[in-house]
Amino acid sequence: MKANPHYLDLRGSYLFSTIGKKVAAYQKENPDKTIIRLGIGDVTQPLTPTIIEALHMATDEMAHAETFRGYAPDLGYDFLRNAIAENDYMKRGCDIAPDEIFVSDGAKSDSGNIQEIFAEDSVIAVADPVYPVYVDTNIMSGRCGSFDESKEQWSKVIYMPCTAENGFSPQVPSEDASGKTPDLIYLCSPNNPTGSALTREQLQKFVDYANAHHSVIIYDAAYEAYISEPDIPHSIYECKGARTCAIELHSFSKNAGFTGVRLGYTVVPYDLVDENGVQMRTLWARRHGTKFNGAPYIQQRAGEAVYSPEGQKEVQGLVSYYMENAKMILEGLRDAGFTVSGGINAPYIWLKTPDGMTSWEFFDYLLDKANVVGTPGSGFGPSGEGYFRLTAFGSHANTKAAIERIKGL
Repeated sequence: MKANPHYLDLRGSYLFSTIGKKVAAYQKENPDKTIIRLGIGDVTQPLTPTIIEALHMATDEMAHAETFRGYAPDLGYDFLRNAIAENDYMKRGCDIAPDEIFVSDGAKSDSGNIQEIFAEDSVIAVADPVYPVYVDTNIMSGRCGSFDESKEQWSKVIYMPCTAENGFSPQVPSEDASGKTPDLIYLCSPNNPTGSALTREQLQKFVDYANAHHSVIIYDAAYEAYISEPDIPHSIYECKGARTCAIELHSFSKNAGFTGVRLGYTVVPYDLVDENGVQMRTLWARRHGTKFNGAPYIQQRAGEAVYSPEGQKEVQGLVSYYMENAKMILEGLRDAGFTVSGGINAPYIWLKTPDGMTSWEFFDYLLDKANVVGTPGSGFGPSGEGYFRLTAFGSHANTKAAIERIKGL
């Protein structure tokens, strides 16, 4: 028996698993220390009353033969897909139909699985730094080439650096010496980890580029609910021509607090076809139906409740709560003399490590001296070195205490 050789390239732990182990080891050695965790992007506020009521009602239905539900439809229940189409797309002027929406157990699974429907020799482009699942899952499929230790990059991956010079926003890929152009372009806006967001003009350039080069954009909109500025699109389908080049991923985790409930969806338009005219929607539908038995009815009813008037008010309350934390972190660190960005359209603050520290050195320093946990920027890509991510998903009290500790360093 042999292991999949592509997985051997990832024998180290997943970024957040590594952080968890380091923190656990530190806590074991220092049981008297109170650690504040601003590392993983997990929500801390409880599910809202409207969501709880919907979960209870759906659970009660399962107790009666006439309303019991088994396997969910492949695409998801009509009641949820209709609500998504109306609220997330029609109200924003986007032409997306309910049967172009595939309900799932979360955007993480979809972002890791969507690459399966594309050719094995596809070249990918990723913002750098960005959510590590995009690169890791393509490595597992064997399409990223070899790892260059000197550059800390994969040979078949096109990196789009997000630096202070370009406002931490990716630029449309340019022709490099090898003449590579991407088949798949991964975009996350607002971006995890930098907290930056693409303007409508910037995103339109990507759409135009993808259509001109026959590329497909995998657009992760997990944090769109946190957008506060009017020139930042909530969906890539707000851009002209996106239906022929883009797949969009959505999550209920960060806007409605579903990290422990699990629900998301992916949009694959009918107009997205390969060079032979094959609809990518058809391929995703086959994959979805073969490997997934549908998101549970109970969760989908909870998702439907998110779009009710009461649910929308409560979700906005959650978003506002976390963005108050973001403001607290952003302003507090600036006052302390740190160089920071983000925190305006996303619940993440991007911090430049002080005194030339590497991102992991600053992780250890912050954990040891302030008992605060963040995320090293290098875990998100080569351009993340020298930076550090803090999340606004803590409680107000813990966030305030963490900033006071950091100010005291």
